[in-house]
Amino acid sequence: MALPADFTDMALGLVSAQSFPAIVGIADHMLKSSEVILVGYEKIGSGHCTAIVRGGIADVRLAVEEGAERAAQFGQALSTLVVARPMPDLEKVLPIGSRLAQLATGKGNNRLSSQAVGLLETRGFPAMVGAADAMLKSADVVLTAYEMIGAGLCTVIVRGSVANALVALDAGMAEADRIGELHSVMLVPRPLDDLDQTLPLASCWIEEVRPLQLPISIKEKAPALVEANLQQLPAATNEQAAIAMPALEEIPVIRED
Repeated sequence: MALPADFTDMALGLVSAQSFPAIVGIADHMLKSSEVILVGYEKIGSGHCTAIVRGGIADVRLAVEEGAERAAQFGQALSTLVVARPMPDLEKVLPIGSRLAQLATGKGNNRLSSQAVGLLETRGFPAMVGAADAMLKSADVVLTAYEMIGAGLCTVIVRGSVANALVALDAGMAEADRIGELHSVMLVPRPLDDLDQTLPLASCWIEEVRPLQLPISIKEKAPALVEANLQQLPAATNEQAAIAMPALEEIPVIRED
């Protein structure tokens, strides 16, 4: 969805939850139920996360209502807000200002991804690492990042086909329960591009891999052989010859009787 140049009919919508997988699932539902753009998430600690969307006033109100309904289904403690026609100064001072500036000059994209996103949240880092290891070993998924939101809550994020993501989540849930505390799980079957762009991504996927800059052709030259002219070598003196090769009579002879 392209954002118009006139923002007088625009609004901001905010929905909060106390779980990162839950807020991602809520944001996915908001995007698919209304013509809004996901600005991003704000994480303020103690497990509190807020999804922020932008669009027309009517669309934002519908998205927030749908987000609240989905949050109730997840059993999440909830707070919501719709800011109609926000003043420019409000958007500038919020941490989401830079993201809004990018969206104002760009275009949103509502294409569906062919891969699923699986999120598994634990209370405690060892449980998350163990769950991530089990997920990678049980299914053909890729570990893209992890997220920490405070209160000991850690979320591992994997991508793959829907079937593989489901198998991975099942294995991760069992391992997280064995090691520590499983907090929440979320599967997003076909996320929109707008949702994909707001999810964290590990630096190993962001950094560009540079190939080795090798010469096109490497020519090794063998060292030239030096031909020695024996006639030009200085003749050894008698004393030097005696030192280099002792006389035969000086070598003891061992006889066997």
